[in-house]
Amino acid sequence: MPDTTPVTVTAADSTIGEPAVNISIFGIFVLITLVITFRASRNNKTAADYYAAGRNISGTQNGLAIAGDYLSAASFLGIAGAIALFGYDGFLYSIGFLVAWLVALLLVAELLRNTARFTMADVLAFRMRQRPVRMAAAISTLAVCLFYLVAQMSGAGGLVTLLLGVTGEAAQALVVILVGALMIIYVLVGGMRGTTYVQIIKASLLIAGALVMTVWVLGKYGFNLSSLLGGAEETAQAQAAPVDVLAPGAQYGATATSQLDFVSLGLALVLGTAGLPHVLMRFYTVPTAKDARKSVVWAIWLIGIFYLFSLIIGYGAGALVGPEEIAGAPGGQNSAAPLLAFELGGTVLLGIIAGVAFATILAVVAGLTITASASFAHDVYASVIKKGEVSPNGEVRVARITAIVIGAVSIGLGILALQAGLNIAFLVALAFAVAASANLPTILYTLFWKRFTTQGALWSIYGGLIVCVGLIVFSPVVSGRGEDHPKPSLFPNADFSWFPLENPGIVSIPLSFLLGWLGTVLSKEKPDTDKYAELEVRSLTGIGAEKAVEH
Repeated sequence: MPDTTPVTVTAADSTIGEPAVNISIFGIFVLITLVITFRASRNNKTAADYYAAGRNISGTQNGLAIAGDYLSAASFLGIAGAIALFGYDGFLYSIGFLVAWLVALLLVAELLRNTARFTMADVLAFRMRQRPVRMAAAISTLAVCLFYLVAQMSGAGGLVTLLLGVTGEAAQALVVILVGALMIIYVLVGGMRGTTYVQIIKASLLIAGALVMTVWVLGKYGFNLSSLLGGAEETAQAQAAPVDVLAPGAQYGATATSQLDFVSLGLALVLGTAGLPHVLMRFYTVPTAKDARKSVVWAIWLIGIFYLFSLIIGYGAGALVGPEEIAGAPGGQNSAAPLLAFELGGTVLLGIIAGVAFATILAVVAGLTITASASFAHDVYASVIKKGEVSPNGEVRVARITAIVIGAVSIGLGILALQAGLNIAFLVALAFAVAASANLPTILYTLFWKRFTTQGALWSIYGGLIVCVGLIVFSPVVSGRGEDHPKPSLFPNADFSWFPLENPGIVSIPLSFLLGWLGTVLSKEKPDTDKYAELEVRSLTGIGAEKAVEH
């Protein structure tokens, strides 16, 4: 039998490993990525260089970068923790995140590459009135990116808090501020090219690190998956865990409300990816539509393999560390993977895995920030405020200023989420719900419905966004559950919740589709059939795509 004595982390001993070693490995990762970013900045001469890396990233490179962008702190820290504590139900996040890529591959990847220039709004505004549609698309992009950024900032703060042994709200806030400052430097200096290279390296390191942990965990159980699952169940029972980690229903299914929550979560995860602005923006970095398809296929394989690793890592943490110690450690659920690394390989493996996780967060937040800043500069400043009369250098300058503002806002919200102890994977699921509600219906209607009008696009974007965010505000996620609840609210001492579900996707996504249809049929505007015909030919064949890029 393998040694399955759980590692213990007490409140008094609020760090694991040696902080000096952890800081050193963090420093090496940061130094390497900063050097890459500064080298990449030498080629940032135009807006296309800053926003789209000059459109010369190959399909394979872009597939790695997409995996680096997509495999965020939610994938590595949040899902591993959810599996460790809730078993089967925790793995549902992985399934939803992966299946979502089929929607992106079949419906949007190639079509967007052929029709857009820099942002999602380029597609939506192609046959609509430019200014209102671009403004709406920019607002929804900023909303999705902020939700996502809050999750990543919270994950960074929790991870570094655990590894450096810092305690107190002020120290945690300082950690989040430092992460935000690094993120802003990456975006200001490197642009999309620097961010892409950092994401490629980070994806390679993350998958390699997950492979090492997976093999190590399986080796402890004789490479027998059944023995590992049995070990996780045995440890959970020994620690009197309230759930059966091998049976469904630990999080969803016990009540009618939780069953609806599960359906809502699944809808948000499966449909959200195809509406995530930072993922869509990656399609504009490749030279051809063929490369866009190739990059998604590479991403599906890499992400799928990683999620299989996360299953082993999650159950390994449950078996070797134990749900009680994970829940009680600084960072809560999100500390499962670092605690497992410490149990397996001590201080060195912990430092390496934590460094990889830290690089993961930095790469993702950089990608999110450049997407949000590009959307504001390109869609709001250049197209709406300046009506297209702005130099590329002026547009890039505004994008950099916007990156600083977005960084500051995400730092503040990240501190709030970290101190509330919310699970990162859960926070990201809310970002997916906003993307699926505000963006995806409008994208699909624009690409495939000839009658779709500007009013339909505005009703779909604003309606989906307002309903989704509104339901989140009045859900148990924000208020109504006290500090003693296993999943406390963001404001545990307040109660203004009336919407019973944690994820609003089951309501907001169909409503957005309905509003898009209703706004169109009630519109007095005559659809531009010539523009739709041009869009259809361009999206399906690529003819005219280069013209869109150049002009």
